[in-house]
Amino acid sequence: MQQAIGKYRWTICGLVFFATTINYIDRNVISYLKSTFTETLGWTDADYTNVEITFKIFYAIGMLGAGRIIDKLGTKIGYGLSTLLWSIAGVCTALVSTVGGFQVVRGALGLTESGNFPAAIKTVAEWFPKKERALATGIFNSGANIGAIVTPIAIPMMLEHWSWQWTFIITGLLGFVWVIFWFIIYEVPKKHKKLSEAELQYIQSDVDEVQEAVNEPKFSWMQLLGYRQTWAFAIGKFLTDPIWWFYLFWLPDFFESTYKIKLTAASWPVAVVYIISTIGSIGGGWLPLYLIRKGWPVFKARKTSMLLYAFCVLPIIFALVLGKINLWLAVSVIGIAAAAHQAWSANIFTTVSDMFPKKATASVTGIGGMFGALGGIFLSLFVQKNMFVYYRSINQIETAYYIMFAVCGGAYLAGWLVMHFLVPRMKRIEV
Repeated sequence: MQQAIGKYRWTICGLVFFATTINYIDRNVISYLKSTFTETLGWTDADYTNVEITFKIFYAIGMLGAGRIIDKLGTKIGYGLSTLLWSIAGVCTALVSTVGGFQVVRGALGLTESGNFPAAIKTVAEWFPKKERALATGIFNSGANIGAIVTPIAIPMMLEHWSWQWTFIITGLLGFVWVIFWFIIYEVPKKHKKLSEAELQYIQSDVDEVQEAVNEPKFSWMQLLGYRQTWAFAIGKFLTDPIWWFYLFWLPDFFESTYKIKLTAASWPVAVVYIISTIGSIGGGWLPLYLIRKGWPVFKARKTSMLLYAFCVLPIIFALVLGKINLWLAVSVIGIAAAAHQAWSANIFTTVSDMFPKKATASVTGIGGMFGALGGIFLSLFVQKNMFVYYRSINQIETAYYIMFAVCGGAYLAGWLVMHFLVPRMKRIEV
């Protein structure tokens, strides 16, 4: 029965998957141009980190308002506008050549890309019943992995045949194509002309969701910040999002610096890391769904899954030790950690729609995203920037990576413990 009525909601999930893929391609391009900018533009580690921090600052600012704007405009207009604007910013990166110029356009990219996840989570909340949301989130969130796989393969090829400017132009144009399809295909379920009555009833099968559709409560930021549920999500994101940022912006440098290989050779280990992580993204959504179907309470299935994923990150602490034996052993443990992150991410996003009504999902997701970006800024500014510059200057860059992988290993257990003590049963807020 579910297969028979499930056609259209998975089409919508596919659209969100492709948006997330494009989102990550656009933000990730620059990490594969770091060595190019060092050679051609004279960049230092500090210059690169300053551009990275600028992106995160504006991403954090954007996250604070993106959820509220998308709640106000709706997913169709809000998602489409966000994608259009970040695509323009991506293309405009080709027009600058100074560190200051990059900070301006990458700041604009961060500000506009912040709309992706609040819009995506709100779309899933609108189109999927609660029991399927982690799976749907895992599928669209795997777009981050696909974007991260495509980028290290495509960018070196583009650099070989064209200039670095064309890498930003070509990747930026992808978003314009997606916007056309989004406005043609997307509408909320109640207004969608091609959606069957059976599938609409299935989407709205949660009793509390139907009640919310009638009441449609509205929440201010101050109201949302008064809930322990908001802080559980926000602190969980603050502690774990920076790890994914670290992978995105520094993995190419890790393989180039540690193993003394060029970008073309380093791109394949990075691509394999993200191929492995794709399994975690989709599997991370499947496990709690399986447990829920076995009769587990939603909160227990979600938290048990997240604890398991947190333990799966721990082996990354030994990445450099194993990497001295064989590069691909390091790739394997980093890939497992990245897969565990994506599994964790699929579930922590879904806790928002577990604990909040649809009207508040984009706003809470935005608050959590802002805290995640702030965590990334903190890690880059106070740890990576000074640490990487110092250890590279004394030719001990491996020490910096030892420290960073230790931070990666412990972040998720810390996040799980905070969430557990703040919301033991992930109780839904009372409206």
